Amino acid sequence: MNLIILDRDGVINYDSDDYIKSEEEWEAIPGSLDAIARLNRAGYRIVVATNQSGLASGKFTYADLHAIHRKMHTHLGQYGGSIEAIFFCPHAPEDDCSCRKPKPGMLHEISRRLRKPLYKSIFIGDKISDVQAALSVKAKPILVKTGKGKDTLASKDLPKEVPIYNDLASATDALLNTE
Repeated sequence: MNLIILDRDGVINYDSDDYIKSEEEWEAIPGSLDAIARLNRAGYRIVVATNQSGLASGKFTYADLHAIHRKMHTHLGQYGGSIEAIFFCPHAPEDDCSCRKPKPGMLHEISRRLRKPLYKSIFIGDKISDVQAALSVKAKPILVKTGKGKDTLASKDLPKEVPIYNDLASATDALLNTE
C-alpha cells in the first residue's frame, strides 16, 4: 500500500499567518477532505507531517492542537476518510531541531514508525520546505497552489520537475487518473 504524506495548513485546511490556534479557526479547504477519502478508497495510507511552531511561541497549547486534530478527524470521517497518523514539529525555527521541515527528521520518524521506506511515497505540500523535505528522503514532492503555494511558485529553489496542482482535490484527480 502506497503512502501519501500531507502537510496540514494550506493543503488540508486554510492557513493563517497568525496560526490556526483553535478548533474554531480550523476550516477545511473545499474538496480536501473528499480527496483524502478518495485516496483512502484507492488504497493509499495517509499521514500528516506539519510544522507547528505556534506551540513553541505559546500561540496555542497541545490541548488546542489535539482539539484541532479531533475536529479534522471528525470532519474527514463524514467523507469516509481517515488519516493514519499526524506527526508534528513543536519547535520554533530558531531551535534548529532535526524534525522541522525542511529537515528530514519528521519524515525519518514516519518511515521508522510505519516501517515503510519513503522513496516510493508522495509528499503533497504548499511550501518550499515541504518540497525540500520530500526530496531529502527521496519521496516524490507535489506542490499545491493553496495556502502558501502561489508564493512558493516564485521561489528560485523550486525544482522545475515538481508537479503543481491547484489544490489537493486536483492533485488527487491526477494521481488517481494515472493509476
